[in-house]
Amino acid sequence: MQSRQPVLEDMRRRILSWDESGDGKALFLRCYMRMTENMLSAIEQHEFNDPAWVSKLLNHFADYYFVALRAYESTPNVAPQVWQIAHDAAVREDVLPIQKLLLGVNAHINYDLVLTLDDILRAEWASLSDNKRTQRYADHCRVNQVISRTIDAVQDEILEPAMPALSILDVIMGPFDEFLISKLVASWRETVWKNAESIWVLDDQDERTRIIRQVERDTISTARSICSNE
Repeated sequence: MQSRQPVLEDMRRRILSWDESGDGKALFLRCYMRMTENMLSAIEQHEFNDPAWVSKLLNHFADYYFVALRAYESTPNVAPQVWQIAHDAAVREDVLPIQKLLLGVNAHINYDLVLTLDDILRAEWASLSDNKRTQRYADHCRVNQVISRTIDAVQDEILEPAMPALSILDVIMGPFDEFLISKLVASWRETVWKNAESIWVLDDQDERTRIIRQVERDTISTARSICSNE
């Protein structure tokens, strides 16, 4: 299994640099690093039907984040628009930390994950048995459990220090607020699978491009909804 340690170290270096400069992009990346660590633990503990496949997916998924980030750092308007929105908002003081986090999650899940699944599954789908296809989807869904376990720690250790009022909400609502976020992300990921599947089964490149562009428009619309109170 390919080591993810270099990527985790890259995440840590970037977080440290951004913390020192007061760059708000550290918020999402800190949460993403925690999720990546928890995914690695789940893979090592054989929580998935095919740990090697999930590891490959995890690697490729992270690549999309870093490619978009490097594009944004080099020439911002070359990066995917949904990441432009997320990274622009990350350094603004009038955007709440919870909004910054959700903007990053929206970009990475609703856009990047569609492309990741298409890249990985388009190459193998036709040759997979029905049982293997079911296992791929089951492993995709099982990630939701890791996300759910991660959300409470993210709220307590990352969001609350950045947004103290959230601790009051947590006391009032208990685990209900984490449940709502988990349900939201699980709903997004279900739509992601359907969107990706509608792409990877196609041979017509024009039709594939049309659907990908629609996915991008929908993700941008979600980003604007997240920031609708700005």
